[in-house]
Amino acid sequence: MSLEVDGVTIATNANGYLENISDWSENVAKAIAAKEGIELTDRHWDLINYLRDEYINNNENQPNTRTIVKAMSAKWDDKSVDAKTLYDLFPLDPSKQGGRVSGLPESRRKGGY
Repeated sequence: MSLEVDGVTIATNANGYLENISDWSENVAKAIAAKEGIELTDRHWDLINYLRDEYINNNENQPNTRTIVKAMSAKWDDKSVDAKTLYDLFPLDPSKQGGRVSGLPESRRKGGY
């Protein structure tokens, strides 16, 4: 499978994850999100940037939803952030769908919490 962004064909696997993390850009993220019916907001970008930072700078870590809740609570200085808050952003699973939009490899972890 593939994705067409800015006149460039980007290879993806059968589940829509990028084959090569270096193919990611903000425009690629927007294209993946649009394909999934998501309009990216500042909060989406906060989560995307967090997931990318964890993967790239923390030994390819792909945090689960509970860990993302804690990180976004701190980032947004909002103690009311919970899993529902994140599922409102990425309804199919914040860690997996968020990871796909973030250009990360497909997570083999089961569950999201």
